[in-house]
Amino acid sequence: MEKDMRWKTLSSEYVLEDTWGTVRRESCLKPDGKIVSPYYVYEFPDWVTAFALTKDNQVIIEKQYRHALGQTGYELPGGCVDREDASMENAIARELLEETGYRFEHFEFLGNTSANPSTNNNLMHMFLATGGERVQDQQLDENEEIEVHFFSIEEIVKMVRTGEIIQSMHVTCICLALQQMGKWQYTP
Repeated sequence: MEKDMRWKTLSSEYVLEDTWGTVRRESCLKPDGKIVSPYYVYEFPDWVTAFALTKDNQVIIEKQYRHALGQTGYELPGGCVDREDASMENAIARELLEETGYRFEHFEFLGNTSANPSTNNNLMHMFLATGGERVQDQQLDENEEIEVHFFSIEEIVKMVRTGEIIQSMHVTCICLALQQMGKWQYTP
């Protein structure tokens, strides 16, 4: 029989409720009888991201400033899933169109990942998007400033290996997409 390792929540209260993040403080009982208090859980909406290829096999990469790190860097397109999105595929199609101006012919689901399952309650849903074609200008949110860049697959592999792309969930998506396409191989 497998051991049940789940904690029992004894109490839970919200200490912050905001558009971009909600935090709750909990007291929890572990299976061994020990109480963990306080324990903080960060609630976020689910996220989507895509390794997005244009019709001429260029990878769309965004460059933007990230205030928490105080750095400007390269990332994959993506964002929050909205309540209005009918599916995760609809969410990534919308994000790609808004952020890049590109519409895609095909989406392949690559899986889910978590930024930090010990504190965050959401998932990142990852896709390989292919057949991208520019159909409009960017439609950015109020505080977004995103530059759209295009790289070859070989350049993306180099950017991951040299640390030019550091967003861990995006690196995961890149590796899964490259593996799916037969383009990622281990080289010691």
